[in-house]
Amino acid sequence: MIKKIDHIAIAVHSIEEALQTYEGALGLELTDVKEVPERGVKAAFLPVGASEIELVEPITADSSIAKFLEKRGEGLHHVCFEVEDIEAALQDLAAKEVQLIDTQPRQGAHGRVAFIHPKSTHGVLMELIEKH
Repeated sequence: MIKKIDHIAIAVHSIEEALQTYEGALGLELTDVKEVPERGVKAAFLPVGASEIELVEPITADSSIAKFLEKRGEGLHHVCFEVEDIEAALQDLAAKEVQLIDTQPRQGAHGRVAFIHPKSTHGVLMELIEKH
């Protein structure tokens, strides 16, 4: 079902400030920035090998990232796995009684996505992505 780790998302208050570390200190290169208004976030992507680091910043006070930052502060938000067929993956997980946040895919910055509840993955929020 899983093809690869697509990205690791890190919640930040400011992408611009975070880039000082990720580009400046670590030498990663920013390749894309996208807003996802329906989720209330802006995301910046920095490739690392076959995967990416995704810096996620809230653009609305009521977004899930804003709430995450308020509760937990900056840090690891989720791990994203690329899948070939997201509907089939969700059906398979539901059949195995994995707790899903999304039972149907929604549009993300780089493809269709769905989230798996951390209660089913030992405390880690996981995302599935089907690239377009």
